[in-house]
Amino acid sequence: MQLNTTYKNSIVKEDSNYPLVSIGLPVYNGDDLLEKALNSILTQTHSNFELIISDNASTDKTREICEAYVAKDSRIKYYRNEKNIGGHNNFNRVFELATGQYFKWAAHDDLCAPEFIEKCVNILENNPSVVVSYPKTKLINEREEVLPTNCDENPLLTHSSKPHIRFRNLIIDSFAKPHRCLQLFGVMRRDVLAKTPLLGNYPGADKVLLVKMALLGQYHEVPEYLFFNRNHAQRASKALSNPYLRATWLDPTLKNGKLIFPQGRVFLGYINSINTTSLSLYQQIRCYFHLCIWFLNYKNALIKELIKAAIWPIYFSIQRRRIVKSNPENVPSS
Repeated sequence: MQLNTTYKNSIVKEDSNYPLVSIGLPVYNGDDLLEKALNSILTQTHSNFELIISDNASTDKTREICEAYVAKDSRIKYYRNEKNIGGHNNFNRVFELATGQYFKWAAHDDLCAPEFIEKCVNILENNPSVVVSYPKTKLINEREEVLPTNCDENPLLTHSSKPHIRFRNLIIDSFAKPHRCLQLFGVMRRDVLAKTPLLGNYPGADKVLLVKMALLGQYHEVPEYLFFNRNHAQRASKALSNPYLRATWLDPTLKNGKLIFPQGRVFLGYINSINTTSLSLYQQIRCYFHLCIWFLNYKNALIKELIKAAIWPIYFSIQRRRIVKSNPENVPSS
């Protein structure tokens, strides 16, 4: 399968002074695949959008590529961070710069079919209860070939009118299995997304965000394959499979030796999502019941994190004594 990602510069007629859709594309050193992603966005059949690019202090040709596209299309707004602010902070930055009624995150290595935005926006325009609209997804490789891996292995029930069913479906039925959180790249209501904590600087924050959105409203899946998620060796989930390495990517200021609690942060995020959403007492009880099931499934991982927290100061105390013994002149007195 080959996608047409050739972008032809054309005059775009806007429907109003403000774009209906804001597309936020955070990028860091993405010059190898960035142009294909930009072309797939700029050839959308729905043209009333702004494309916000936040360059996270890239050191490759990302800046030159973006500036060339800005010169060709007035819908593109390019921003460059003076220093790397971390992966999720850069995702949050493009949202904060958005002005449209609807918002979509885009990745520099993925592709969208031309009808992606149009069909997702149509759902949101005609269904006030829907907060996230997203199409079916195929995984592709570097050559745009569809991979045999199936993205439909975890069918979602997030279209349910009951918040506790949407909550359970995500944290137990879906997230307990291999799940890529691809709904994060759907089209969302910007005002609803603003009610969430956005993406925190910890592994699993995308799951917490999707759960919060599910408590605030329904999801709707467009039954067509309009999104092509590129599965390659350099994507963060593969290159940084260790949660501690991923935490450093999410937060470059993370100091060596700082303890992180990946599952613990997700657990607290789920609790906060329930407590900060206007739910009936019955719905809250049902959500906490499902969270107890999640806790039992992940209790071993949580216990390991607590044990590590207990021995962490002792471990670094031993390491410091070794350093002092071998290099006493290089160790500060306090």
